[in-house]
Amino acid sequence: MLTSPSLELIAVRGGLGAVPGVRVAGVHAGIKPRKRDLALVAFDAPQHCASVVTTNEIKAAPLLVSARHLAQSATMRALVCNSGCANACTGERGERDALAMARQASALLEIEPVQVIVASTGVIGVPLPLDRVQRGLERAVAQLDTGSKAAFDAAEAIMTTDRVPKLAAYAFYHRDRKYVAGGIAKGSGMIAPNMATMLAFIATDFPLSSDALAQLLASSNDESFNMISVDGDMSTNDAVYAFAPAASNGIEVPPECSRALRAVCLDLARAMVADGEGATKTLEVRVSGARDVAQARLVARAILNSNLVKTALYGEDPNWGRIAAAAGAARAGIDPDRWSLDLNAKAWVGPGGVELLSEVEAHRELEPSSVAVELKLGIGEAQATGWGCDLSRDYVRINASYRT
Repeated sequence: MLTSPSLELIAVRGGLGAVPGVRVAGVHAGIKPRKRDLALVAFDAPQHCASVVTTNEIKAAPLLVSARHLAQSATMRALVCNSGCANACTGERGERDALAMARQASALLEIEPVQVIVASTGVIGVPLPLDRVQRGLERAVAQLDTGSKAAFDAAEAIMTTDRVPKLAAYAFYHRDRKYVAGGIAKGSGMIAPNMATMLAFIATDFPLSSDALAQLLASSNDESFNMISVDGDMSTNDAVYAFAPAASNGIEVPPECSRALRAVCLDLARAMVADGEGATKTLEVRVSGARDVAQARLVARAILNSNLVKTALYGEDPNWGRIAAAAGAARAGIDPDRWSLDLNAKAWVGPGGVELLSEVEAHRELEPSSVAVELKLGIGEAQATGWGCDLSRDYVRINASYRT
């Protein structure tokens, strides 16, 4: 329970559509045979924009174009994203197409091209069908709106193998005035800690300086999108973009605003894990008693990214040795004589590898659709939490026929 009413967050419907001054749309442009595949976000006022993008050395054309726009313009006014085609590994044509997408959106919205962020997701190595994108943008501009329906359409338009759209929004109060932070995201496969095959677009109507927004996004990203894993892969298009009305100076962020934006990121990140390709179970991994947060995060990520841990979870196999092996393989400085392991808050393995739950009891704890483990390192006071899912037969089926 939050101790101060001013810090209380209020969950609201609508994702990006709940943020004042933001209009959104999602349409079918024809990149995909039937489903919505083009999203547009337009801001009534100039926005500061912060980004966190994939660490993959091969980056898609939209990331390169958007990076240049962020370097050239102090504020942004729109974002356009297509699904069904990643526009990655497409050479000079890819960059021209990404720039053309920005120019088309800017012309329709009567803003500058450098004030448009572009993003794409889908199959790598396929040229963007620019004519369809341009026609779709005309429909999207005509349908720009606020509210839940428009945001749901936009969230649906950026999906690839996702089963459900992902939206989150929270209202908060600062000095007796109400503000909102909201976002939409996509991602269900090729997801690993340290950015994943995901896109997230987040906004608040609370004015922030460029530096403040960048710091807030970086810390929120480290706690959320950088702490999830579906299958241990990352792609060429991953990006998180955050927007806030442009404030002129200062890097201080009120705790209310910080909590709201972090809550949006966490909700979207956990929604990706729950929607993991072929997933039947989710796994929360908490590492406590660590020397520092960096150590805790490194170990948690190693456990979440282990395919052996994931498959054991799918099979409800209480093979705690896989968790221990994954943690040790991180080479994070674990003391082999001091760690212990809990399963759903029950002592599972004590120091020295002493089993405290029977095979039958541990198997029963793995039956629910949501499972939590805590690895206690017994070294210090730091901790970190991450989220993942199992690896099932359906994951293989989905990815064996992704293109065909």
